[in-house]
Amino acid sequence: MSTAEPRPEAGDRPHLLYFAIGFPPAAKSCVFRMRETANQFASLGWRVTVVTIEDEGWLGDCGIDPTLSASVDPRIDIVKLPLSRDDLETDLRRFSRERAIDPKLWHRIMRERASEIFPDPVFGGWRYDLEEAALRIHRENPVTLSLASCVPYVQLAPVRRLYEDCGVPYAVDFRDGWSIDVVDDVEAFPRDSEAAKWEERAIADAVSFWCVNDPIAEHYRNRYPEHRSRVHVVRNGYDADSVDLPTRQRSADEPLVFGHLGTVSFSVRLLEKVLEAWNAARARDPLVASATLEVRGHIGYGANRGANQHMELLRGAADDGVVVGGPVPKAEVSQVYGGWDALLLVILGGRHMTSGKVYEYMSTGLPIVSMHEREHDASHLLDGHPLWTGAHGLDVEKLTDSFCRAAHLAVSATDEQRRAARAHGAAYERGTLMRPAVRALTELVTGAVPEIKEKVES
Repeated sequence: MSTAEPRPEAGDRPHLLYFAIGFPPAAKSCVFRMRETANQFASLGWRVTVVTIEDEGWLGDCGIDPTLSASVDPRIDIVKLPLSRDDLETDLRRFSRERAIDPKLWHRIMRERASEIFPDPVFGGWRYDLEEAALRIHRENPVTLSLASCVPYVQLAPVRRLYEDCGVPYAVDFRDGWSIDVVDDVEAFPRDSEAAKWEERAIADAVSFWCVNDPIAEHYRNRYPEHRSRVHVVRNGYDADSVDLPTRQRSADEPLVFGHLGTVSFSVRLLEKVLEAWNAARARDPLVASATLEVRGHIGYGANRGANQHMELLRGAADDGVVVGGPVPKAEVSQVYGGWDALLLVILGGRHMTSGKVYEYMSTGLPIVSMHEREHDASHLLDGHPLWTGAHGLDVEKLTDSFCRAAHLAVSATDEQRRAARAHGAAYERGTLMRPAVRALTELVTGAVPEIKEKVES
């Protein structure tokens, strides 16, 4: 375990204990929200202690991006616990005898044991380590407020422990929610389940309960009407430096480049439909025929990252202008966008799903081709974007048309249209969205909002 020593200037400042498993340098989609949250609290004068896991724990999962840590406020203390997912281990020399003999039985028993500790078959076994860390940190420097950013949901356990044992108030950033399956738009577990009991206790005693969009917030307001006033929408957003595209002069005969940025975690079926539509568009339109489709980001998770059916399909489409470029460090995102002429957005789910990437896409000023349901929160956000070609689910014919339309928008869009496209997303800058939420929570807990204190670069 690594932890920073208490700083002498802490004084009487309020102390936030932030459970943020997925904090930089973890290369996870939630990392940007976590970083902004911690930075905003630090800017309001809070002493911030973040609890996450050791960097090695991410190497077998989503990977790490060291450039993500550069913009973490240097006043933030980061505690990294030596936790990892044993089920992602691929080194046979580290397997137990039981796992080596019968891996499926070992995996089932592991999930059952984790669920007995906390109702999460993957992360439940981390509960006691997280609770112990919470109590130790509170003893060393009394905590004013604890905040859990879920997933994993086991992070509810330490904030509840501090509340029950020490009376420390807590808030929850549920983001996508627990009792709602945001992919299939159905209830994730029944009201009498152990997970439901934990969720109900969590929201009943939380001083504030954050969700990323209105449909998820409404789910919770309807599920727990007596606590609806505590449920707030705090949307994701984009980082301004990610859409600060470099100036690019494109020649008239230069082939177009379509791009997809983000982890490829959607189904193989969706990818097959995308490639089918891409090929149809290449056969239909000369602008697309000469174009390339560049896919950047991790392809899958864990041991399957980069070695899966998705990758086989993408590599098999190389002759059709599909290029796999690998993950993009945060510091290079704007440069990558600057080399593209149009964007491809593929998202699972429906009205309860948004995807953080949509905010970034909207703000680039580039044409956007979408594959997601019409009744999708991303559609709500994109509605009115002058360079969006619409949402088309699994309809290959309409998606084909979208590729063709986007290609023509890429060469014909006026400066005014591009400015309007960027303006459409301007209100969703991450700091603009997170700042009022953090200030409101600060005022709720401390009774006053401290003066913003600029960070001192280390």
